[in-house]
Amino acid sequence: MNTPPIIPASAGSGAPPVIRSVMTGLSGNELYCLRLKGFHPGDLVIGNSVHSLGVLGGVGAAFQGVVGGEVTQVTNIIHEGRAASYDRMMREAQERGGVGISGVTSELKHFRGNIEFLSVASCLHSNESGHEQVRFSSSHKGQDLYCMIDSGYEPLKFVFGNVAYSIGLGGGIIGKLKSMGRGEIKEFSDVFNSTRHLALQRIVNEAKSAGANAVLGIETRIMPFQGTHEMLMLGTAAYHPGLPPEFKNAPITSDLTCEEMWNLASLGYAPMKLVLGTAVYSLGLVGGLTAMLKSMSRGEISDLTSLIYEAREHALGMIKREAEALGADNVVGIRTHIHELGNLIEFMAVGTAIKKIPGITTVSPTLPPQAIIRDRETWISENDLFNMMASSQSE
Repeated sequence: MNTPPIIPASAGSGAPPVIRSVMTGLSGNELYCLRLKGFHPGDLVIGNSVHSLGVLGGVGAAFQGVVGGEVTQVTNIIHEGRAASYDRMMREAQERGGVGISGVTSELKHFRGNIEFLSVASCLHSNESGHEQVRFSSSHKGQDLYCMIDSGYEPLKFVFGNVAYSIGLGGGIIGKLKSMGRGEIKEFSDVFNSTRHLALQRIVNEAKSAGANAVLGIETRIMPFQGTHEMLMLGTAAYHPGLPPEFKNAPITSDLTCEEMWNLASLGYAPMKLVLGTAVYSLGLVGGLTAMLKSMSRGEISDLTSLIYEAREHALGMIKREAEALGADNVVGIRTHIHELGNLIEFMAVGTAIKKIPGITTVSPTLPPQAIIRDRETWISENDLFNMMASSQSE
């Protein structure tokens, strides 16, 4: 049983030794699960970096925004800010003697006209005695780390890939002209597909440089930034000794939760690749007028029904073809997302291609209840309440 570190009192003072409290972001469920894998908690560690886009970056972004696609100046400054805050957090973890850190975040906050990049995580210490180097960092919480390790994966490094992109003035003009007709706006579809796959490739490249053959639990975010949008993918680079050698050069990618991955591993399956497809559609000027008139009376709006069905099937067809090209057995965890872009609609389908691989299994026959319990949020702000109410009303 590990106890908090004891700081001895000065000689001859007569004062009792002081027990230093550990200040961790880990929950009780996380502590339980991590203890089963030989870890105990350390302190919270933080790294930050405040940046300004600057005049040069703003001019470059405006110029590249004319043609659409990636805005490299913005991509670079965001990447540098996220990397700087992460490096500072890692140095703090090393100073505190951690062997690993879990729950790494990569946040972006506006601060007096500048941008603060913030990384926060919790240190982990080994139950074995002695000071060690920080062996790994992970975006996953304690329950997820348990499932990952029990599935045979060794966590290595928190990794991310980002792309700042703009549809662009040129794409906007073409799109507006084409949106007068019903159907896909391929120029927009191409921009969205290329940026999403580029972010995925960048997170894979980071994983390869860390010696990983897998990137697990990928989380995707899309947020506005200085007149553009950033697509961010973050996850944990890991190594599994049972994966075929080819995955060393092309690490597997997955957005499955680690609990889902554990269940698949118990059946002998491993993820192959996160597959995604995006299609941008327009109902068209004539179709829009027709739908508007029909919406004034009760009944189905057949134009919208057929368009949404067609677009969703197109996006699903894209990930199906990608999975078949990989030789996957199945695509699991498929989710579809719809985003309104003015008079256009983006349809996105995302899933993970999986394949049965000999030797893939789990260490334990079952998961402990603590590994599947989700920690409940106990601090709720007014904004959180508004978002919860809006979400419940839309369901």
